Amino acid sequence: MATGRTHRPATRSRGIPEATVARLPLYLRALTALSERSVPTVSSEELATAAGVNSAKLRKDFSYLGSYGTRGVGYDVEYLVYQISRELGLTQDWPVAIVGIGNLGAALANYGGFASRGFRVAALIDADPAMAGTPVAGIAVQHTDDLDRIISDNGVSIGVITTPPGAAQQVCDRLVAAGVTSILNFAPTVLSVPEGVDVRKVDLSIELQILAFHEQRKAGEDSAAENEGAPPMRATPAGRKGPDGDMPAVMPA
Repeated sequence: MATGRTHRPATRSRGIPEATVARLPLYLRALTALSERSVPTVSSEELATAAGVNSAKLRKDFSYLGSYGTRGVGYDVEYLVYQISRELGLTQDWPVAIVGIGNLGAALANYGGFASRGFRVAALIDADPAMAGTPVAGIAVQHTDDLDRIISDNGVSIGVITTPPGAAQQVCDRLVAAGVTSILNFAPTVLSVPEGVDVRKVDLSIELQILAFHEQRKAGEDSAAENEGAPPMRATPAGRKGPDGDMPAVMPA
């Protein structure tokens, strides 16, 4: 089976926009669910709804893959699964190294969904000498002193950083120096990498903050709806005393 170190995905050379690339995994997830239910074909509207995008955007995205479906029939599910998997580079083996085997690193190592999607956790690395040799998900943890050799021996091109933020940049630098060209960063810090190295950042706290923003906005809309139709507040003369002391000249409407 081919490994990730000898292959680069063709998406850039074929001019597929990054926004389209980011949506391909969404389509693949929806298509895989259809395939598991033995659904043979799917319309652009049905697939778009399942993936959470609009159908016009989906058809545009698929046009970059050279897939246009059949009028009145739709898209062949199995063929699209293969086509998108091939475009994403998932028809081969991608060895992955996880650096930082704390709670998050161990949870990722134990995640069973990687193997079915073309990713193989090949190495677990940690800076704590006491962790060396400890089995996690059936893989012995190795020390960061041996990082260069571990990356080389396992043909790793994708590194996952789950270290504390203070150690993330140093780990990143070592991974890049060892030949890693793609990094998934879970550490809450921004990494600096040379040209040709791709970094994807996963920050759970930022995602929660965005959700908090939407929750606050929804709460404000609910409050505004409840107050709709209430009589407006009247202007109050300057200097007038209220129960809590001086009141402003104009109360907010």
